[in-house]
Amino acid sequence: MADLPTHTIVFEILTRLPAKDVGRSKSVCKQWYALLSTQDFVKIHCSRSVVSSNQRVLLIDDLTCSVRPIISNNNDYGPSSIVTFPFHHQNNDVSILSHLNGLLCVCLNDTYELLLWNPTTTAFKRLSTPNSHGFYINNLDAIGLYVDADDDYKVLHIKRRSGVLGVYVYSREVDSWRNIPFITRQEYLSPHFNWSAGTFCGGTLYFTVCECWIGGTNVVICFDVNSEQFKEISFPPVPSNGMVQGVLVNVKNVLHMFASTGMFEMTHDLWTLQGDYWIKVLSCPPIPPISLSLWCDITHYVTNGNWFVMTKLGKLFTIEMDMKPFECFYPVSWFRGFKGAVFVQTIVSPSI
Repeated sequence: MADLPTHTIVFEILTRLPAKDVGRSKSVCKQWYALLSTQDFVKIHCSRSVVSSNQRVLLIDDLTCSVRPIISNNNDYGPSSIVTFPFHHQNNDVSILSHLNGLLCVCLNDTYELLLWNPTTTAFKRLSTPNSHGFYINNLDAIGLYVDADDDYKVLHIKRRSGVLGVYVYSREVDSWRNIPFITRQEYLSPHFNWSAGTFCGGTLYFTVCECWIGGTNVVICFDVNSEQFKEISFPPVPSNGMVQGVLVNVKNVLHMFASTGMFEMTHDLWTLQGDYWIKVLSCPPIPPISLSLWCDITHYVTNGNWFVMTKLGKLFTIEMDMKPFECFYPVSWFRGFKGAVFVQTIVSPSI
């Protein structure tokens, strides 16, 4: 250590600071401000911040927006901190559509505008433009947030309008939208199909596309973020004699799916993607059935080997998994009464 240059030692120490401490450290001197603002520093700091102990749960209701730490020892939340939105909104009517590395892609539901927002640093960027890009319609559109091989954060926006599909990519680097081609089956453009938000894993964005009735078609659409090519793969081989819901999750850069099937009582299995095929990892251990009446796009997330199933006021069930700790997180954002997300605290900026 004695042979290392001083700036190297400082760099190594600062990349391990919590995100809010990095923000305060920028005021120490001009040299530190310049160092902590470089893309290399932000990238390395982000890679060291993506751990389960740095996870936070953001909850939005009609009156407040709060952030709480997750206490993995007792599967509970820590004390809440009230968050003030740095952008204009109408009665907290904000939906969180996707997240990656501490950035949230959100929609202002009164104006349909898309924003990138870092709730840790409070920085945000409006993505809407005068030529109608960056406006999101719930139940018709799908959003995926990703980073490409050039470390450019991008938003994929799939828009369905009157039977016409448009696919657009926003680049943080160039601060603009552009159209890309996407040829798919015509029936997927119908409002009878529900598109999930995109889950980023291993250089690919994945979307579930599920028909909104019993026994309908269910597929996964894959978008290679570097070649910008789409392809379709099958759903896990789950029973189709009831409703089907697939929630995708990135676990250590391997795609998994919680597949829920049934009618009034749901069963749950965990699958992992190997190549283009799904392998069952486990079936849910015996627990009381989860009534469909409690659901509203129920939220799952995994940390330290436990699967939390969330409803109106917090977790409904904690299911212990007989597996190595996942130490992971993933977004999902709507449960009855609250909107929110599980995210990690970073200094990644929504704009360059």
